[in-house]
Amino acid sequence: MKKGIIRILIWLGIMFGLTVLAMIVWIVVFKGSQSTESLKWLQFMQTAGTFLVPPVLCAWIWGERHQAFAWLKMDRKVDWTHVLLALGIMVCAIPVINLLADLNGQIQLPKSLDFIEDFMRQQEDTASALTERFLQADNIGMLLINLCLMAILPALAEELSFRGTLQQILGNRHVAIWVTAFIFSAIHMQFYGFIPRMLMGAMFGYMFVWTGSLWIPILMHFVNNSIAVIAFYIMGNNSNADTFGAGTTWYIGVLSLLITCLGLLIFYRRTHKQ
Repeated sequence: MKKGIIRILIWLGIMFGLTVLAMIVWIVVFKGSQSTESLKWLQFMQTAGTFLVPPVLCAWIWGERHQAFAWLKMDRKVDWTHVLLALGIMVCAIPVINLLADLNGQIQLPKSLDFIEDFMRQQEDTASALTERFLQADNIGMLLINLCLMAILPALAEELSFRGTLQQILGNRHVAIWVTAFIFSAIHMQFYGFIPRMLMGAMFGYMFVWTGSLWIPILMHFVNNSIAVIAFYIMGNNSNADTFGAGTTWYIGVLSLLITCLGLLIFYRRTHKQ
């Protein structure tokens, strides 16, 4: 227990130091500009400084013979059938994620907590507006940049930090999986997507435990993010990638839930037998 606490403190200390360094570099280089290009660079540096570099450094320190990839469970071979099944589960889960996000967004706090609800709504609107700015792409080149910034980088960095580092420190058990999923969702500061993001984080956590490879949750995370990026590029504001399975198509969300649960059961049985 003591060893785990010390490791978490080391990880957080490195994370804090590199996050502050990233902010200082951005301020010096871009002078605090609020242009889309400047904010994209800020996003890149913060993601790298906060989530990508710290777990790699920690894994290098803690790994046997400084084998960072081995400590992070990124050196293990992955069965291609597991990869295909995991990606299929992720795609099938998108409608139920949208349904849960829709239900989550309808939560209303008591009147006495209106000030908290107003703050939460404002944070959600700000995050949505910034995301829409980032997703704008006029050509394939910009699309590829967006995929790197909003799909590849966060999938790799966030899984390294949460499943690869925090969950392993906490013990890779049920409690560790759910605590990690809770923190993973909370740190995004998007309260009206908290429940589906937490459940998705838990799914990633279980896939990590069942396969023993961090590459499975990384790939699932990437697929989830990249679908949103590509859908916006193709359809713009008319994209229904984040509403398919909710509202009038709620029944698709329910069907998605059943298929996802079945897929997870099949995945668990396959990995458990092996």
